[in-house]
Amino acid sequence: MYNSYVNNTDGQDPAKSPAADTTIFSVIHAAHALEEKLEDALEKAELSMPKFSVLNELVSAGEALSLSELASRLSCVRSNMTQLVDRLEADGLVRRVACPTDRRSVKAEITDAGRARQADGSREVTRLQDEVAAGVPVEDRATLVRLLAHLK
Repeated sequence: MYNSYVNNTDGQDPAKSPAADTTIFSVIHAAHALEEKLEDALEKAELSMPKFSVLNELVSAGEALSLSELASRLSCVRSNMTQLVDRLEADGLVRRVACPTDRRSVKAEITDAGRARQADGSREVTRLQDEVAAGVPVEDRATLVRLLAHLK
């Protein structure tokens, strides 16, 4: 798909064609490649990106969080968070606990096994970040960050 956009100039001068600027496709291609590397790194810690995100959020919060709060912080719908917490609970990485101030509410609390797995995942993410940074010359890193900030 990427190549069809890049190469489709409809007989026009490639420099003047809308397809001549392939910046967006280069960024998307790079993002997919990085996402794949991140998935592979987390797999070494026996985690998926969604599971790591929840564990990371619970470690960062330093306390149990309601499923609604987790869903909000991770920008996903509550039903998806419920299913994700179900899987984390089945893996022994989180447990559901009653909310002390609202009997109707349930919170997710990270277990010791969850903390250990999150730490393993964090080490893999750090290793990957170091590997990616090593591939970009020091003088280009600040420029890359500045340019990527324009895409937000």
